[in-house]
Amino acid sequence: MEDSLRQLAAPLSDSHTVTGLAEEFSPHIDRLTGLNNERYFAERINSLIGTLGCGDESFAVIIFDIDGFKPISDLFGRSAGDRILQQAGSRLRDALGSECTVSRIGADEFGVIIPSVAGEGDIGERIRCLLETLSEPYDVRYRTARLTASAGCSLFEPYANTAESVMNKAEMALYNAKRRGQGHFVLYSVEMEKAAKTATRIEQALRRAIAADEVEPYFQPIVDLDSRRIIGFEALARWTDPEIGVVMPATFIPIAEERGFISQLAQKVLRKAILAARDWPDDVYLSFNLSPSQLVDQQTVSQIKGILASTGFDPRRLEIELTETGLMTDPRSAAKIIEELRDHGMRIALDDFGTGQSSLGRLRDFRFDKLKIDRSFVSSMLEDQPSEHIVRAIVALCEGLRLGVIAEGIEQEEQAQLLMSLGCSEGQGYLFGAPIDASAALLLVHAQDKALSA
Repeated sequence: MEDSLRQLAAPLSDSHTVTGLAEEFSPHIDRLTGLNNERYFAERINSLIGTLGCGDESFAVIIFDIDGFKPISDLFGRSAGDRILQQAGSRLRDALGSECTVSRIGADEFGVIIPSVAGEGDIGERIRCLLETLSEPYDVRYRTARLTASAGCSLFEPYANTAESVMNKAEMALYNAKRRGQGHFVLYSVEMEKAAKTATRIEQALRRAIAADEVEPYFQPIVDLDSRRIIGFEALARWTDPEIGVVMPATFIPIAEERGFISQLAQKVLRKAILAARDWPDDVYLSFNLSPSQLVDQQTVSQIKGILASTGFDPRRLEIELTETGLMTDPRSAAKIIEELRDHGMRIALDDFGTGQSSLGRLRDFRFDKLKIDRSFVSSMLEDQPSEHIVRAIVALCEGLRLGVIAEGIEQEEQAQLLMSLGCSEGQGYLFGAPIDASAALLLVHAQDKALSA
């Protein structure tokens, strides 16, 4: 009897699923979906590695992740989430032949092994088809839910001789796919691994720099376009590592965001920026950017209020910038944070307007004080008529909604003149000044005050 149950429980083929008593006794079966589990998945990879050895044959390991699964599960309930996972597993199993392995290897992750592949082009087309299959509507009792999936793929190579190394590469590819947005897939490459090692090196150096308070705020002037008087500064993080050298914000800020310590970085930079801004004239404001993850962290408001209280800085002189993409990470949380910041006296600006994944409806759903016209429209509006019309429309929209408006990325006087003629009141860009350190910013506003009073 025991031998019979063991035989029943053992996966008989790569796509084999088990129900009933077999689930209770098998260490290789995921009970929710009936698919093989992560343990069997790794054993199957090692088995294939042993079979192929150092020959020219190859196989593919693909990891699929259901995009936005948690919010849907939270909205419809756990049972609905379970139904989605069961349907996703069934779709993968049904779309692949019996020679392929399909396993549930994480909360909302599925692993697939395709034992024989003709090359990157062949596997790419197969993954695209599977992503389309996973993107079809899901039945959650009396309604349907639409989701997408992302995928990372690793092709076996002789020097990657363990299941762990092959799966790690597929996970790395999946990570890069999700960075591109929903519904993408990425095939692992050596360059990707080199980039990951560089990112880890930067991460460790940045953590040390934050602990040592070495990241500095720089300040770019914001001017009144009519008078050209400086009315504010945007604080921008700058960092130079003694070993790596100058690291651009476009490099280190995404790393801090993705690896979970952007809040510590932001707090350090904001405190330094506010301490510098205390010495500016009272009518010069400070603009500071919040990251997407700070808009889902309910500690963000208390952290900012704590910095304002400890420095004695007037919250009415602080303008918080948010991006459209950041708002959509968790709209409910973002709305709550925006309201609390505004209630405390801070102004809220929507940055990069027109380039994110939001819509005009967000101007109704969230309370903003100002919109920032993205530099991509400003830089091309002299030569590109559609860009000019977009800028014109944004300015008119702000006038109708009684919102302030600022154009960023102004580099030519002709751009400034056109913006003024359209009704844009504030501007920022290299035409008016590059980002400068705290002492240079203080000298600049003091020089302006002297010129105005002369």
